[in-house]
Amino acid sequence: MSTRPTLTLPAAALAAALTLTSCADATGDDDGAFTYGLLYPQTGSLAFLGPSQIAAVEYAISEINDAGGILGTEVPPPIEADEAGDNAQANEAANTLVNNNVNAVIGAAASAMTQATYDTITGSEIVQCSGTNTSPDLTDIDDGGYYFRTAPSDLLAGPVLARQIVDDGNESVALIARADDYGTGYLQAVENELNALGAEVALSETYDPDSTNFGAVITGAIEIEADAIALISFQEGTQLMAALLESNIPGEDFYLTDGLNDPGLAETVSADRPGLIDGTTGVAPSADNSNFNEGLREFAPDLEVFQFAPQVFDCVTVIALAAESASSSLPADYVSHLPEVSRPDGTECFSFAECRDLLAEGQSIDYQGASGDIDFDDNGDPTSATFEIFHFGPNGYEILDYVDYSAEQNTDQG
Repeated sequence: MSTRPTLTLPAAALAAALTLTSCADATGDDDGAFTYGLLYPQTGSLAFLGPSQIAAVEYAISEINDAGGILGTEVPPPIEADEAGDNAQANEAANTLVNNNVNAVIGAAASAMTQATYDTITGSEIVQCSGTNTSPDLTDIDDGGYYFRTAPSDLLAGPVLARQIVDDGNESVALIARADDYGTGYLQAVENELNALGAEVALSETYDPDSTNFGAVITGAIEIEADAIALISFQEGTQLMAALLESNIPGEDFYLTDGLNDPGLAETVSADRPGLIDGTTGVAPSADNSNFNEGLREFAPDLEVFQFAPQVFDCVTVIALAAESASSSLPADYVSHLPEVSRPDGTECFSFAECRDLLAEGQSIDYQGASGDIDFDDNGDPTSATFEIFHFGPNGYEILDYVDYSAEQNTDQG
């Protein structure tokens, strides 16, 4: 005869309550402070972006706390986890954040690392927002509506790079890209625009970013003798660039993307001859926002790389505003409010404090981000963006111009 006691009605009710509590904990805690998880590259090929990621998140949180916190409660420092540029480690880091019951995840930085982690994060019904993901492949992922990004898709960036190359008078172009979500998507966008502009794509080649031998790609680029070389890569691209420069291809022939937008690039490519890259030009998502840049510089005076900082700042802020709009820190409650607080049918506002106060008055808002007007579409993508034209010259690294580009322009060209 069994000695196990029969489950009485009060005990059953208690078990049900515990089950509900467990489910709520798995997707954030609505009773305490709103906690952000930050999945970013502390190590790996994009580690140079790490300082700007953490600085932007901490700056946004400080602005939120100066205004009274989210739903009247101060936001604690983010829980950090290293994506490391490695699928397995990135997913382990994502699991750590999920198990810490964060209310939202900022990151990952690399598109491939988001591909490796979004199922873990969004599958747990936690909002994930990246300020750096640009791969077009992330538009249609099965994320249950929980993935957003404030960085523009490469479908917007590619045409800007192609137009810069053609505007500089180049008629034939060699395209070299890493063979991953970032590289292949960006390459296709650039190639499509170059074709539309009547330029010759003399070479369109991808390479394994984990390879230790880029000889075939380097030889092909040298032999083709194109007017310009567009290099779509991360840090490993410095090896290709160094070899091509040493073969007497001048720095002014090179065009780069955000993966190599590093003020210290000249020394990385050639510590002995940093002037080799003089004339090199590139395109990267940015923000023509001097107020933000000055504020971040004051907040983090030692920060050298500001790339994607406005977009990351906006991820943190727009999530906070969605929680305010929903009067809840639970992702399942506030996720539907993310598009609502960023679209143009509301009153324009420019900071957490200003937007939060408008929400408290019962108004609809249109958050104008540090990176520009976000306007999330139904896939969680921004529909417009600002890009910087960066350049390396005798005086070092500089920004030549800012260019605005929208999805409507992309459609018009298609």
